[in-house]
Amino acid sequence: MAYEQLKLENQLCFPVYAASRLIIREYQPYLDKLGITYPQYLVLMVLWETDGLTVNEISHKLILNTNTVTPLLKRMESMGIIRRQRSGSDERRVLIHLTEKGKTLREAAASIPENLVAQISSGDMSFEDLKDLKSKLYNIIHFLLDKNH
Repeated sequence: MAYEQLKLENQLCFPVYAASRLIIREYQPYLDKLGITYPQYLVLMVLWETDGLTVNEISHKLILNTNTVTPLLKRMESMGIIRRQRSGSDERRVLIHLTEKGKTLREAAASIPENLVAQISSGDMSFEDLKDLKSKLYNIIHFLLDKNH
């Protein structure tokens, strides 16, 4: 047996993984200016969209386990970006709210997506190619999430 299926160049997962790492690397100079990491940026984007979510809701939106998100939130709280607050109606629920600092970061981060798309689409890929790729990746994500639930 030749084991062609085990060659790196024949894997779907490797180019997705490599592209993800390389794209995140492109984000880093922008995020360094804000003093945050990429996972923190993801949490902020979720909260900028809807402030006052629970840890479980944030975890669900980011497709991460709560035990991954909780230490991230604790660090963000120590940085003064968010505050964690127990729900008045259910002590088990922890609500996450942006602080003024967290809200201010939104303005500073507003140009990041556009800058990244401009960088990537200045190569061989057009803006339309990138939109199509994003759509196809979401199709894969939704298929895999539905399959496992």
